[in-house]
Amino acid sequence: MKNAFSHATYLLTVFLLLILSPQHTPLFATPEIPSNIVWLTNDQDPLFSDDTAQKGGLFRSAVFTFPLTFRTVGPDSNSGFRDAILGNQLGLIGIHPNTEKIIPELATSWAFDPDKKTMYFKLDPRAVWSDGKPVTADDFTFTLEFMRSPHIVAPWYNDYYTQEIDKVIIYDDHTLAVVAKKAQPDLHLRVGINPTPRHFYGVLGPDFVTQYNWRIEPNTGPYQMSDFEKGKKVTFKRKKDWWARDNRYFKNRFNVDRVVYEVVRDMTVMWEYFKKGKIDTFGITMPKYWHTKTQIPLFENGYAEKIWFFNDTQQSAQGLWLNQDKEIFKERNLRYAFAHAMNIEKVIEQVLRNDFYRLEHGFVGYGRYSNPSVKARRFDIDQVARDMKASGWDRGPDGIYVKNGNRFSVEVTYSIDEHTERLVVLKEEAKKAGIELNLQKLDVSAAYKKVMEKNHDVAWMGWSTSLRPQYWEHFHSINAHKPQTNNITNTDDPEMDKLIDDYRDSLDEEKRIALSLKIQEKIHEIGCFVPTFMVPYVREASYRWWRLPKVPGTKMSGSLFDPFGSTTGGLFWYDKARHEETQAAMKEGKTFPPVTIVDRTYEPK
Repeated sequence: MKNAFSHATYLLTVFLLLILSPQHTPLFATPEIPSNIVWLTNDQDPLFSDDTAQKGGLFRSAVFTFPLTFRTVGPDSNSGFRDAILGNQLGLIGIHPNTEKIIPELATSWAFDPDKKTMYFKLDPRAVWSDGKPVTADDFTFTLEFMRSPHIVAPWYNDYYTQEIDKVIIYDDHTLAVVAKKAQPDLHLRVGINPTPRHFYGVLGPDFVTQYNWRIEPNTGPYQMSDFEKGKKVTFKRKKDWWARDNRYFKNRFNVDRVVYEVVRDMTVMWEYFKKGKIDTFGITMPKYWHTKTQIPLFENGYAEKIWFFNDTQQSAQGLWLNQDKEIFKERNLRYAFAHAMNIEKVIEQVLRNDFYRLEHGFVGYGRYSNPSVKARRFDIDQVARDMKASGWDRGPDGIYVKNGNRFSVEVTYSIDEHTERLVVLKEEAKKAGIELNLQKLDVSAAYKKVMEKNHDVAWMGWSTSLRPQYWEHFHSINAHKPQTNNITNTDDPEMDKLIDDYRDSLDEEKRIALSLKIQEKIHEIGCFVPTFMVPYVREASYRWWRLPKVPGTKMSGSLFDPFGSTTGGLFWYDKARHEETQAAMKEGKTFPPVTIVDRTYEPK
């Protein structure tokens, strides 16, 4: 025992000497920030909130379906409700919605390394999680561990945080660097990552998906989910002592005390909720709402108001997504024929009153990254016939194309009742061209699940946008032929893969732009997506006690009454005096002048 003890003492002594000896570099030396970097911040860009905004009030909204999970990664997490959760989670930095310059969020200042793949951040020492724990640099280290874990069952995040992010370097509790795998032309869009609370998750295990399905993660933003009734509603509560409430770009925003989302599974019912005052606002972008359904006393008497606000931002990829793993869509000619059988222009003219615009491809509104030469295929019965003949199909007795006893009959999956009228027109026009559409309207959750499991023929849907086009998740073969990825067309094309890989790997912005244009041409050539409509504006109805800034939104605003989101959310507020005035007028039969606002501040020129 004596010899063993002496040996251990000797090793410990040598170890301490190595650490403490001035002749040796310490084994656990604290990394040093390079001296050649320049720290930056942004407290100069114009404000877009209103300094007359008031705090208080309850904002009532509605969603079509209760979320399948409160997780924001993993199975069933990529739903619309995810935006409400992530809208209350800040990143290291944000983007100004009008100038597109970097603005502070969790980081007060930042710096770029000359290597163009490393970015340094100084955290706001006031930043805390909603449970009161301080936000530290280690929460960003844990983001990498979390997102790379197989236990979260999220292949896209596994890949992104492995292939795009190399590491997080901690200098102290409030200073860190995020290092990309390679130099990036838009580095800040890659490495401005969100923190993940290690103290909440601890060690991830194989039961992560079920263990955290309904647990509420601490966040760093202005609201926190406070309670919920499964299948019925979710309530968010404003943090009255939120650490960032007086920050330049957050001041006079996020004003209401509580936000309640109630599940209303049908848009017609949702409209009735609005008319009865059970919800506070309603999107009236659809022409029949803007032009017809709002011609009622509620608006004519001035109790509710209408606004048409033009934005200037990236357009959602709205359209028909063809599943190429289905036999009918494996052949390119048949995909082309399908596109030429879709009379989108007739829908715009007859159903949408020419208020909507034709979307030419899936990446419109991205500036130089968008390809203006790519045009969507137009309705053309003769071209359908040429495409079908080239593949050996003939018209059957009922006019539908047939080959070897197989009819050109496909199912279109969608989830919104209000879209039925559009699809009925497409169905009737497609029949003239010899293609049968079977319309399948499902609950939002069921439709989403069917598409994510790749069990659809055609998905009628759109995707959210980003500051730069994102192709890998939608069109790279690594995400094809497997469930729970966004490649819902199952595109599997070696040339496309090469273009996308080069786009992701390129440092040169001009090269990336050229590749972006080629990828859009390639998507058009493959024919797996039929673009439909774009709407470069929002139209909304609200009760008159909901107020907006003088310029009601920003260039990037997709909604004027989004309560969350660090970029454009939380600009509106509740006017208690106006509410009381309006309620009294409604009881006494008094009226106000009707109000319809059309704001063209950011209308694309």
